[in-house]
Amino acid sequence: MRKNAVQKSDQDQLTPQNVLTALRSGNERYSSDNTQQVDAASLRSQTTTGQFPKAVVLSCIDSRVPVELVFDQHIGDIFVARVAGNFENDDILGSMEYACAVAGSKLIVVLGHAGCGAVKAACDGVELGHITGVLASIRPAVDQTVRATGKSPSSADADFVSATIENNVRATMKRILEKSSILNDLFQKGSIGIVGGVYQLDSGKVDWLD
Repeated sequence: MRKNAVQKSDQDQLTPQNVLTALRSGNERYSSDNTQQVDAASLRSQTTTGQFPKAVVLSCIDSRVPVELVFDQHIGDIFVARVAGNFENDDILGSMEYACAVAGSKLIVVLGHAGCGAVKAACDGVELGHITGVLASIRPAVDQTVRATGKSPSSADADFVSATIENNVRATMKRILEKSSILNDLFQKGSIGIVGGVYQLDSGKVDWLD
């Protein structure tokens, strides 16, 4: 049973690569129903005065993607930012800058997921209240898929949607480094890494993008 929370000395020894390895291993445990047991009371007690998370994950709000569970992580392990369609905005970027530049996290993960409703809605050009603005942030990925496939966007086209989900993850990763000089500087120095993945609802596995 795990009883120890991540401490500053632990975080200082981490690299982006071994954090990624830990998240990969955690996802393998989760998808094979072999998650670790933890002493939650002990983790709560050890993190009341501070936190030293290993990574920050940008995920969709989808209730079927419980981020900590997906990576078999627990109290004090990872920051999680969530927005429909897992794209960046100023609030998300500021949160990531805090996670990495202030709190010392070593890895940014952009996590899309299969069957994303926000991506499907962007494919169909849905307009509804504030949702319209959200979908506008995903539209560049739709346009990229159109250019690559020559197809018309449609949520009924499963292959088109899947390609757009991946394009949206990659585009978000690219924009994070373009928009945040703080994160880009840390990335160029090798202090942090950035990776993308797509979570599969049926298997529980994360397909990591090259």
